[in-house]
Amino acid sequence: MVQIGYTMMTEQAGPRDLVRHVVAAEEAGFDFSVTSDHYSPWLAEQGHSPYAWAVLGAAAQATSHIPLMTYVTCPTTRYHPAVVAQKAATLQLLSEGRFRLGLGSGENLNERVVGGGWPAPAVRLEKFEEAVGIIRALLDGEELTHHGRHFEVDRARLWDRPDAAPPIGVAVSGPASCALAGRVADLVIATEPRADLIDAFGRAGGAGKPRVGQLPVCYDPDRSAAVKRAHEQFRWFAGGWRVNAELPHPVSFAGATELVSPEDVAKSIPCGSDVGEFVEAVRPFADAGFTEVALVQIGGDHQDAFFTWAQNELLPALREAL
Repeated sequence: MVQIGYTMMTEQAGPRDLVRHVVAAEEAGFDFSVTSDHYSPWLAEQGHSPYAWAVLGAAAQATSHIPLMTYVTCPTTRYHPAVVAQKAATLQLLSEGRFRLGLGSGENLNERVVGGGWPAPAVRLEKFEEAVGIIRALLDGEELTHHGRHFEVDRARLWDRPDAAPPIGVAVSGPASCALAGRVADLVIATEPRADLIDAFGRAGGAGKPRVGQLPVCYDPDRSAAVKRAHEQFRWFAGGWRVNAELPHPVSFAGATELVSPEDVAKSIPCGSDVGEFVEAVRPFADAGFTEVALVQIGGDHQDAFFTWAQNELLPALREAL
């Protein structure tokens, strides 16, 4: 059975609402939760971007059993990997073992804010692999001194460290990242239902490990309102990650999506209240071999009705079908 999760989308709600939402997701019966980690929203219409780690700390205290996860954090630019290790260890302690550390090689949109330029993809992946090694060593209890190609660490040690380190997930989009994930990750993360990514991860050493996907949805009893909202706030999704990772500012995403129509968005994002349409949108992830799928309900002020509908209709239908 595919587990169904809920996304705390930091780009579309403020910190107090995000915590309230994950509490409601736990009560509605979602199997797990994930949290985006941005400095900026993709589009100005989304309107938010609080600090994800503070939100997660509050969520760990406000919930009792729903698993928490970053989806995803970049440990190479805006954050130093030694600091990411400290944050992950603290979250694992606060949540009493419910935290998973999802990592990715980053997006220009968020990482540019600290300056230094945006490296080419091959360099980003190289930095990422070095960062993951630092994080693992610290979570394993080492006092670490590291003089690497991209990072320096001077006698770092985690003084508050959980007995069991949080599992590390790696986001993938192609052969190189799949090969890396197979070597270093405890689970794999992808936003497209591509069996080739899952197969490549398995061949590289990831066979049998969790595989976590994500799908935006837009529930509303009025389908036309749902399509309008999805277009307003999520038309950036049509660009694909190879493009999205390079764009530097919400204005860039607005310009890049000028020609994306509401009908285009509705072809890739289920909109309305037809449970069958939502189930069929999730099914490709199951068919591709994903074991978990986190849903994103589009629209920060449209979560409450979604939780009621999900608890009563959507989650039972998904569990029966998948």
